[in-house]
Amino acid sequence: MKKILICLFTLIAVASNAQDTDSARIVNNYTKKEVYITMRDGVRLFTSIYLPKSNTEKHPILLSRTPYSCQPYGETLFLPYWKSYQREYLKEGYIMVMQDVRGRWMSEGEMVNIRPFNAGKKGKEIDESSDTYDTIDWLIKNLSGNNGKVGVFGISYPGFYSTMAAASNHPALKAVSPQAPVTNWFIGDDFHHNGAFFQMDAFGFYSPQGFAFGVPHPKPVSVAATSVGYPDHDNYQFFLDAGSLKNLTKYMGDSIAFWKDLMNHPNYDAWWKARDARVATKNLQPAMLWVGGLFDAEDCWGAWNAYKAAEENNPGKAFNKIVEGPWYHGQWANNDGTHHGNIQFGSNTSEYYQQHFEVPFFNYFLKGKGDAAQIAEANIYITGANQWKAFEQWPPAGKADEVMYLQPNGKLGTTQPAATNSFSEYISDPAKPVPYEEAVHFNRTRTYMSADQRFAARRPDVLVFKTDTLINDVTVTGNVIADIMTSISTTDADFVVKVIDVFPEYLGYNDVDIYAETDPVNPYPMGGYQMLVRAETFRGRYRTGYENPAAFTPGKIEEVKFELPSIAHSFKKGHRIMVQVQSSWFPLADRNPQQFVDIYHCDEKDFIKSNIKIYHEAHHASRIILPVLK
Repeated sequence: MKKILICLFTLIAVASNAQDTDSARIVNNYTKKEVYITMRDGVRLFTSIYLPKSNTEKHPILLSRTPYSCQPYGETLFLPYWKSYQREYLKEGYIMVMQDVRGRWMSEGEMVNIRPFNAGKKGKEIDESSDTYDTIDWLIKNLSGNNGKVGVFGISYPGFYSTMAAASNHPALKAVSPQAPVTNWFIGDDFHHNGAFFQMDAFGFYSPQGFAFGVPHPKPVSVAATSVGYPDHDNYQFFLDAGSLKNLTKYMGDSIAFWKDLMNHPNYDAWWKARDARVATKNLQPAMLWVGGLFDAEDCWGAWNAYKAAEENNPGKAFNKIVEGPWYHGQWANNDGTHHGNIQFGSNTSEYYQQHFEVPFFNYFLKGKGDAAQIAEANIYITGANQWKAFEQWPPAGKADEVMYLQPNGKLGTTQPAATNSFSEYISDPAKPVPYEEAVHFNRTRTYMSADQRFAARRPDVLVFKTDTLINDVTVTGNVIADIMTSISTTDADFVVKVIDVFPEYLGYNDVDIYAETDPVNPYPMGGYQMLVRAETFRGRYRTGYENPAAFTPGKIEEVKFELPSIAHSFKKGHRIMVQVQSSWFPLADRNPQQFVDIYHCDEKDFIKSNIKIYHEAHHASRIILPVLK
C-alpha cells in the first residue's frame, strides 16, 4: 500500500508540475486583448483574443463562437488552456479567439436560436455566417503577426456556429471542425427525436428552474441568469406530476420566446425546415472535419447527418471527413476517454483523437505542418472490438443489410415467421411510463446511452427479443432500420426500439458478503449486462411524414418504419443481440397521450392507456435491419 501511495503522490505531483509549467508558459508568452468587432448591420460582438508575444513567425488564428460566454472577462484573466489539450495550440503559437455571439453575454444585438441560414442575403442582412465572415475579416486585417489563415471549431451549439462559419466561405477560412453540431432540432438533436419532444433537456436548458438559457439578455451582461431551482429533485416524479406540457409552460413565465416556438410548431413545418443547418452545407470551400460521439446523449444525430449532407452537396470535395468515437457529449475534448459509464475501452480514446485527428488537421491546413493523409474519410471507433477503423466511405462499402425478425416467444433471428395472427402485446399506461434509466436522479445522465437495460427487460410493458448465443462476431456499421408492424387500440402511440448487446453470464462479479460491515467497492456486475448500443424513439403519427401527422385507426395493422442513428459496434462471439420495444421513455421524452390530439396543449385527462400489438407473422413481420460489416 505504501508503494502505491508513493506512486500516486508522485503522479499527482508530476501532473501538477506539468500543469504549472504549461500555465506559466502560456501566461508569460501570451497577451490577452478584448475588443468589440462591428458587424455589417452595426451590432458589436464582444471578442477575446489571446495573442502570442513572439514575432519570429506568422501565426494562424483559431476561432470559436459561443452562446455560453467567453469568460473570464478582463484582459488580465486567462482562460485555463493549460488544463486541456488545447494547450497544444498555444505551444504551436496559434492566435486563439473566442466570441460571444450576438445577443449573448457581452455582445450586442438579439439572440435568435438556430438562426436560419440566408443564402441570398444582401446589403446589411445578417445571419451567423455573415457574422463569422465579418469577424474573420476584422481579425485578418487588424491582428498583427497573423499568417492570413483561420480555422473555426466548436462543440454542440458552438458546433452549429462552426457549420455556419464554413458557409461564410471567407477566403482566409481554411479549416472548420463542427463537433457534435446542433443540426436539426426536430428530427434528431437535443429537443426532438423523430417528432417526439425531449422535454427533460428542453425544459432544463431554457427554463428559469434549470440552466436558464432562455432568459433574454436585453443588454450585454457578464453574469449568468440565476436558476430558481426545482420543487422536486426526482426527475421522473417532477415530470409525472407536471402532467402535461401545458403545465410545464406555466413554469416558463412569459419571457422565454423559444419555448413558445417549440410549443407552437408541433410538426415539421417551414419554420423548422429553415432551421435545418444542413441547408448551409452547399459549396463549402474550407476543409471540413466533422466530429461526434457514438454515445452522445444530446447531438448524436448531427455530426453523422451534417457530414452526409456535405458529402452530397459538395461532390468531389477534397477534404470532408468524419471522426466518431465512443464518447458522451464533448468527451473527445476531455482528458479521460478510457470508458463510458460501465463500458471500458482499454485506452484513452480522447487523447488518441486529439493527437491523431484534430491537432494534425488544424496544423496541416493552418500551418502547413505534418500530413493530413493519416485522416481517413471516416475514422470510426468500433465499440465491443475496442479499436479504431479507417473507412473510405460511410457507411462502409463492405457492409450488407441483414434482416433480423422479431419472432414468437421472444426470439430474434434471420428466419421470417410463418405463423398467422401471431403477435406480442403490452399495455402502454401513461400513468406508469417506462423510465429511461433505473436510478433516481434529477439531471439527465450522459451514461444512459450505454447503460444496463435489465431493469427495463423486467417490465411487462417492454417486449424483449434476443438471438441465440452468437458463434461468430457480428460487427454492425451504419444505420439500423426499425420496421415495426403494429396495431394499437387508440389513435396515436410512440415506439421506442433499443438495440442491445447482452454479455455472457460468466463475466459477472457476484461474490458479495451480505454480512460485511461496510459495502465493498466492486466493479459493476457485468455478467448478463444488457448494454444499450443504440435506442431511438418515433412518434407514430409521423409514420407517413413529419409534415403531415396522421391518426391511427384502432385495431388496424400499420407499418412504423424509422432509422436509428449510425452505430459502430461489434457483438462478440458468446454474446447475444437483443431488441427491446416499448412505448414510453420517460422523462427523457414526453409522454404521448395516445390520442391524436395537440400534445403541446392537451390536458391530463387526454392521456389514456393503449393496447399495443407487435406482429411477428408471415404477412406482417416486424424486423430490424442491421448493416453488418462483412
